[in-house]
Amino acid sequence: MTNEGMITLKAVDLAIIAIYFLAVLSIGFYLKRFAQTGKDFFMAGREMTAWVAGLSFVSANLGSLELLGWAGSSYQYGILAAHWYWIGAIPAMVFLAIVMMPFYYISKTHSVPGYLTLRYDRAAGGLSAVTFAIMTILMSGVNMYAMAVVMKVVLGWNIHFSIWVSSLTVGIYVASGGLYSAIFNEVLQFFLIWFGALLVPIFGLMETGGWKGMVARIQQNFPGQDFTHLWSGLGKFQDNPMGMHWTGIVFGLGAIVSMGYWTTDFLVVQRVLAAKDIRSAKMAPLIGAFFKMAVPLIVILPGLLGLAVLPMHLFPESGLQAGQHSYNEVLPLMLARYFGPGLLGLGVTALVAGFMAGMAGNVSAFATVWTYDIYRPFLRKTATDHHYVSMGRWCTMIGLVISIGTAYLAMGFASIMDYVQALFSFFIAPLFATVVLGMLWKRVTAAGGFWGLLAGTVSSVGMFLLVKFNPAMLAVIALSPHAKALAEDMYRALWSCLIGVAVTVAVSLMTKPKTESELKGLVYGSTVLPKEGDLPLTKRPLFWAVVVLAIFVILQWIFW
Repeated sequence: MTNEGMITLKAVDLAIIAIYFLAVLSIGFYLKRFAQTGKDFFMAGREMTAWVAGLSFVSANLGSLELLGWAGSSYQYGILAAHWYWIGAIPAMVFLAIVMMPFYYISKTHSVPGYLTLRYDRAAGGLSAVTFAIMTILMSGVNMYAMAVVMKVVLGWNIHFSIWVSSLTVGIYVASGGLYSAIFNEVLQFFLIWFGALLVPIFGLMETGGWKGMVARIQQNFPGQDFTHLWSGLGKFQDNPMGMHWTGIVFGLGAIVSMGYWTTDFLVVQRVLAAKDIRSAKMAPLIGAFFKMAVPLIVILPGLLGLAVLPMHLFPESGLQAGQHSYNEVLPLMLARYFGPGLLGLGVTALVAGFMAGMAGNVSAFATVWTYDIYRPFLRKTATDHHYVSMGRWCTMIGLVISIGTAYLAMGFASIMDYVQALFSFFIAPLFATVVLGMLWKRVTAAGGFWGLLAGTVSSVGMFLLVKFNPAMLAVIALSPHAKALAEDMYRALWSCLIGVAVTVAVSLMTKPKTESELKGLVYGSTVLPKEGDLPLTKRPLFWAVVVLAIFVILQWIFW
């Protein structure tokens, strides 16, 4: 494809983009004065309200990776991609709020690896820190690649130039203000993303004549394929574009991958840990859940509209020919279709904001885990607090440079989300087993936690390589030769989690557990949970958890 953009930016568009970059950098430098200690830099001083923490919680997950990746996946798979926003998010966010946050918050941990160090030992915490650091670097790289796709398709900018400019901007403001900068910029970016991205589905539905008109056009363009039902086509692998069975959605995605991501991925959990009190920490994921259920409007719907209105067919990234467009480019193509001067600047700024949110989340989480869970316990145990803050700032920049090298790995996958979900099956699914067993069962031992996490991670990578070198193994691991990439990821995550559980239990039964006093504040049954006081019903987290789940069920019924 040539380097000529589809649209020429006008002066007003350039002004909007420039103002955004200046605002982001200004916030970072302003907040530097509030991030002088380790608690401030890595935990934002634990002063965030429920609303700020909740918006940051969902915004950290709403980067350009999400916008481009799931828009591309909805073009590739249809509305089935919405499962990753509903069954693949909402139950897990409720579980985090009601069940897991009390332990994370009471233990005063700075990270999930920090919790594992307290619950198990330094070996288990160190292993989880290393695997998490690898994952965040790989995720940062794909965020860079996602942003470069936007610049290439819409603006015609050189892909390498756009990667470096955006990455350095993120590095400067996160290195300056730490988690303070990341959180406040994520809240700003949340609103920018919504204002900019919501215009695509509005214009698209106007062009197609509403939902029914869009469905009719999709059926005309792709006869014989069902792109607009959530559950009715999941009875057989071959009956839907994803090559998925309902068991993969319910157990692989709903019970393992989503639970693992929303409850153990430090990138998002870190935001909730910054809440000012236990009630705010429990309310933040619930506030985020309400917004999360609406995100398909700006992410999934543009991909479906692309199926209805784009004059050309899109193709997998890994098999792209000259002159063709990939699944990942559907959102920029829709921007090119609908946005003129002014609106284009707003739309591009929304995508830039999304990129910043995703990158900031990854680099701030990487800085914390590297400094507190790898550098301090294993390399420099007795340095000053000022030294650790300096290390956090330096490794923010170093992590960004390494991430640039990983950006090109994403090109080997059919779509961005195929790449991301593969990473989750490697690192998130096994970690979930280790965290939940440790939190709910006193008998789990330090050796059990370490070997279970290692076995789950190695087995997941092993299954991935097995299918790569012997495609016939897909029918064994994903239960059908008709399964496609995302289906394979879901079943691989399920098996790796079960392997991790089996090894953890077996080793724990053969080794000595910690004493009751050592488990206080870390395990159910050994912990006195704080009371929320005599709050009215509508201020209790449990009430809002029920409301969230009720809306979730209604959405499944509407789009069945």
